[in-house]
Amino acid sequence: MNTSLLHEDVYKFPKLEHTDEFRFLDKAAILLDSEAEHSKKYPEVCTVTQVEEVKILFRLLPVWASGIVYSAAYSQMWTTFIQQGTAMDTKFMSISIPSASLSTFEVLCVMALVLIYNKLPKIAIEPTKLQRIGIGYFFMILTMAVAAFVEMRRLESVRNGDVISIAWQLPQYFLIAGSEMFTYITQLEFFYDEAPDSMKSMCTSFSLLAISLGNYLSSFIVTLVTASTGTGGNSGWIPDDLNRGHLDYFFWSLCCLSAVNFVAYVAFAKRYKLKRIIVEL
Repeated sequence: MNTSLLHEDVYKFPKLEHTDEFRFLDKAAILLDSEAEHSKKYPEVCTVTQVEEVKILFRLLPVWASGIVYSAAYSQMWTTFIQQGTAMDTKFMSISIPSASLSTFEVLCVMALVLIYNKLPKIAIEPTKLQRIGIGYFFMILTMAVAAFVEMRRLESVRNGDVISIAWQLPQYFLIAGSEMFTYITQLEFFYDEAPDSMKSMCTSFSLLAISLGNYLSSFIVTLVTASTGTGGNSGWIPDDLNRGHLDYFFWSLCCLSAVNFVAYVAFAKRYKLKRIIVEL
């Protein structure tokens, strides 16, 4: 396509640099000589900047979609993690700890990790926002793997007539705190920076939308697993009595799903082109 035909308003700032992605959208900014005078009266022809703003939304979609799968795994902290903790010995150092209260430990870990991260000396090559989100996705894989190992250890102790302490869950809560720090906080920052000026509020809300859709996806996965594994008289992976189930299989499944999501995210992140603003001298 001849880029010289693309229309741009020389009086409006800031301007976005033209990119080669989604070229079919460039047709909206083509201005022929015969239309030049007409465009001043009837601005049906878009500018390059307006087209590039739409392209930004297209580029953000894969990053946003990967956040839905991530949020489905993250939501286990409010569901299956609590169920797992309830089946453990909730007494720690003679203090009874409700399993749901461990989320407070996760919040404290997030606060501590943010403070530590900000106090770290700046390195020569600091991770980009997309790389930090990817680190958070990788931490989620580790979280699900640790949760699965803990559940395997818990089931083994039950078979031996023992009950392990709820303190065994602390590592998975710590890992999910690190994952949240790298992913959710950076995701909000990334969407805000990349969003067009007129859509910053809407684009930052994408992160919250991904969380809500992730919760729905988590419910769907749990329903699907319960229906498919609880047939033929089997108790299934997630029965009311976890001692008769295999919650570890469920965590391993989420670990694999998170790994696939991580690989897909890396593929999209490598191809992602950050928006470039033309600086007028």
